[in-house]
This record gives sequence, C-alpha cells and structure tokens, in this order.
Amino acid sequence: MKYSAIVLDHVKNPRNVGELEDANARARVRSSADGDLLQLHMRIEGGVVAEARFKVYGCGAAIATGSMLTELVLGKTVEELRKISNEQMSELMGELPPEKIHCSVLAEQAVVAALEDWRKIS
Repeated sequence: MKYSAIVLDHVKNPRNVGELEDANARARVRSSADGDLLQLHMRIEGGVVAEARFKVYGCGAAIATGSMLTELVLGKTVEELRKISNEQMSELMGELPPEKIHCSVLAEQAVVAALEDWRKIS
C-alpha cells in the first residue's frame, strides 16, 4: 500500500493530539470496515472553531486523517464544517488508497456528530 507524503508526514508527526477539557463539540465514531475509532473534540466560539484535538485507535491512515481533520477545521465556521466531505479529506491527503477510504469517511462522520453535540449544548 502506498501513501502520499502528506499522509506519511501526519502519521510521523500528528498534530493536535489529545482531548480538550473545555470542548463544546465532541464526537466518537467507529468504522464498520475495520473498527478504527476516531474521537474529535472542538471548542467552537462565536460560530468558529477556536481549537480542535483528536484521538485515534486505528491504523496509520486513521491517525493521519484525524491529524489532517484538526488542521482543516481550525478557524472554520459551523457552516463551513457542514461542507466537509470524505472526498475532500481524501483529496487533501493526496488520495487515500481505496482500501483506506473508510478513514476519510470517519472524518466526515466525526464532524457531523460533533456538530450534533454542539447544537445540543448551544
């Protein structure tokens, strides 16, 4: 399996790893394909993502996806978050191999679930 330089960089140097104590948008999603688990924490202030963190239990592509996702959501409005798709994630990562597309699907599902959580609180 061949990964892009972007994926390899995010696997070796993941960004924004961990949890946010003061997160007001949280999600935990699991892939039905292989059981990978992605946890996303965001702090949304004034309708904009001020901070984001992730944790993953899964493969390198899942780790890279979580890392890339946190970089993507920072500074985005809630409306912009709603437009994030698995296709966009895969493209940003230099095209994931077909057998790893479920990782980009996890990212999309995590954003949707986190926004649902945020709506309940706000």
